[in-house]
Amino acid sequence: MAEFILLLIIPFVSSMFIGTHCIERPLIKNQELVTNYSYKLLSSVPKNVSLETTVLDLSHNNIKNLETTDLNYLLYLKVLNISYNLLTELNKNIFDSNNHLEHLDLSYNQLKNVSCTFPDNLRYLDISYNHFRTLSVTRGLGNLVKLEYLGFGVEQFLHSDFEAISQLKLQRVFINLNNLSDYQNGSLLMLNTKYLHLESLLMKKDIFNLLFDAVNVSESLELSKIDNVVYGITSNILRIAKNSRVTDLTMYDFSLPWNILTFILQVIWHSPVEKFHLSEFTLVGFINRVQFDYSNSSMKELYLNNIQSKVFLFNQTILYRLFSEMNIENLTVNSANFLFMECPLKPSSFQYLDFTSNAMTDDVFQNCATLTKLRTFIMVDNKLQALVKVSSMTSKMIALQHLDVSRNQLHYNEETCSWSQSITKLNLAFCSLTNSVFKCLPKNIRWLDLSKNDIAFIPLNIAYFEKLEYLNLAYNRFFDMPDCTLLPRLNVLHIEYNQIPYPSTDSIHKCKNVSRINMGNNPFHCFCEIRTFIKTVRKSPERMNSWPENYVCELPDNVKGVMLADFYLPEIYCNIYILVPVIVVPIILGLALLFIVCKYCDVPWYLKMIWQWTRTKHRTRKSQSGDWELRRDFDFHAFVSYSEHDASWVKHTMLPSIENTDNSIRICQHERNFLPGKPIVENIINCIEKSYKSIFVLSPHFVQSEWCHYELYFAHQQLFTEKKDNLILILLEPIPQYIIPSRYSRLKALMAKRTYLEWPKEKSKHGLFWANVKAAISINLSDLHHEEPHSETQVLLHDQENIHSSEST
Repeated sequence: MAEFILLLIIPFVSSMFIGTHCIERPLIKNQELVTNYSYKLLSSVPKNVSLETTVLDLSHNNIKNLETTDLNYLLYLKVLNISYNLLTELNKNIFDSNNHLEHLDLSYNQLKNVSCTFPDNLRYLDISYNHFRTLSVTRGLGNLVKLEYLGFGVEQFLHSDFEAISQLKLQRVFINLNNLSDYQNGSLLMLNTKYLHLESLLMKKDIFNLLFDAVNVSESLELSKIDNVVYGITSNILRIAKNSRVTDLTMYDFSLPWNILTFILQVIWHSPVEKFHLSEFTLVGFINRVQFDYSNSSMKELYLNNIQSKVFLFNQTILYRLFSEMNIENLTVNSANFLFMECPLKPSSFQYLDFTSNAMTDDVFQNCATLTKLRTFIMVDNKLQALVKVSSMTSKMIALQHLDVSRNQLHYNEETCSWSQSITKLNLAFCSLTNSVFKCLPKNIRWLDLSKNDIAFIPLNIAYFEKLEYLNLAYNRFFDMPDCTLLPRLNVLHIEYNQIPYPSTDSIHKCKNVSRINMGNNPFHCFCEIRTFIKTVRKSPERMNSWPENYVCELPDNVKGVMLADFYLPEIYCNIYILVPVIVVPIILGLALLFIVCKYCDVPWYLKMIWQWTRTKHRTRKSQSGDWELRRDFDFHAFVSYSEHDASWVKHTMLPSIENTDNSIRICQHERNFLPGKPIVENIINCIEKSYKSIFVLSPHFVQSEWCHYELYFAHQQLFTEKKDNLILILLEPIPQYIIPSRYSRLKALMAKRTYLEWPKEKSKHGLFWANVKAAISINLSDLHHEEPHSETQVLLHDQENIHSSEST
């Protein structure tokens, strides 16, 4: 029964009955509560079914009985499927509480009688494949004025049994004839239906009388599972066809030889039948040439689907010529393994040709000039290869409007194409085509499907497609929207499932006249560039198909999965005109303010001096914490060396600032501490050796003094011989390098390598200056007998290479 789909049934019911599993799944769809208990080996109806259930599936179980209490509390039940069970009877009042029941499937059970009263709202009732002897069980169906579908099967067809349902206006009736044993003539004529389906036509008594009535019940007749009837039909088919009112005939699931097929086809050709569908049939026997009369026919459409042949050696021209010469409008031959099709010998009536899923090559209909009325040509899933040959195939089809050659492995080598100028709709989906395909397209095309190909962009050197209104580029390799200036009338654009990170502003602007765009399921990069696209969509979201659910960020990872409609990036991150005044300008102003403060407040100098004082104090403590023994005693904290021109500054500024009243710091000065009578050089050496440090007051005058040079020499020697860091350099005045004589190489070397203290002219800085000097020479001389300065420790700051030497230069 799967092939019968109810016309007016709740949309979701059919999906519930197919492919279900042993899982209880209450689902709410369209305000309907669906409960699935199929395939659970149940022997009775579960007691825990929700009161709100509207759709209940109990199919494919082992339920034998239905009790009144099983269903009477399901007041909202609309659909009940209890097919494929073991029901033998139904309680009379079983459905009394189910006033909303519209769909009831009781097929494939073991019912022999139905004594229950069906709800008045019932639209679909299937009681086929049970054990009914007669149709008397349906006498209670006469009140079901809303019934549209009825399926049943009985052993005996009696005229009186159909009187009860003769007043029903049914849309579709299905009758299973598998158990038919007796048919009373005229019984089926009592039915009032638009579509009659008879299944399992076996060679039985009165089968032809039944068929004779069947062709007069409805204009649409379907015959399926026909076995051996065709072998006895030849003597009756003329009578059946002559008295038939059927205009739409469908036959499927049967096999027959070639001569009987052509005979039946010839008889139907001259009957009132306008549409003849043959599906799921097998051709047997030998195929030979037959004389077929195509004249005086009502036939408009012949549909052949899934044709299997057990004949392999035959003249294929016989088969193809039979169909090519048919004077009908529509011919469909699907899944029949046709290798070729003959060109009609004279102007054909074909307006619609469909050869889907065959094995035809692009040699078919080449140079065929008789298909002048053909409007629709479908060659889906064949063996077409060259796009140029496909175009030439259509060149003489002057009325062709719709061509579908999708699902073929086509290629194009940039040859000249010759399409029919009448083509307005072309389907080239799933054909492995590249960008060059745009050079081989009909110029008057209005509808074009190029989905599932290998196209990355539309070449700019092609002619305009001035009439193109619909373009499908889904499942390709586009990195941006196409240039819509080439498509001035484009109305609908599909470009989903490509590689577009974000549509460029230029492409959005060029496609502003396109009213419907589907760009979903692209790997969108949610950076600044995509903001323009989001703003454009928000202005007219109805223009973008599947917005917003199919427009999701792919990168960066922190927003992956976020819909573009919910993505937000502040303006300041993307707009340089805002970024400059908000971030860059304050930074520039801050730097300028810092420069001004440093320049006019000498902040760097203060920082440098504080740093020197801190490092000096640290090193002094570290030196005094050692347990090395000195090799001799010190009498002075420092020996001061200076030029006579700087004596006034030393005597009146330096010494009073360093020496305290309690003589805690003692300075060795040559005027007061040199021993009379001794040579000057000896006094210098003795004073340097008895002093913990040596202070040199540097100035241009210092450079010109020979004695200062001696004193510096001896102190420098002591630095290397005893590895004692004992030098303190005070730069009283700047000394340009060029005025230092070349013979004073040691002075140049010291000034280049060692950090010195510069005397500040500002009085406010003197305090910090003298604090640094005191820190450099501060030591308790009484403890020197137990300590020795670290041989590699500098009293001043860590050497900062070339800082002051470059300044002095």
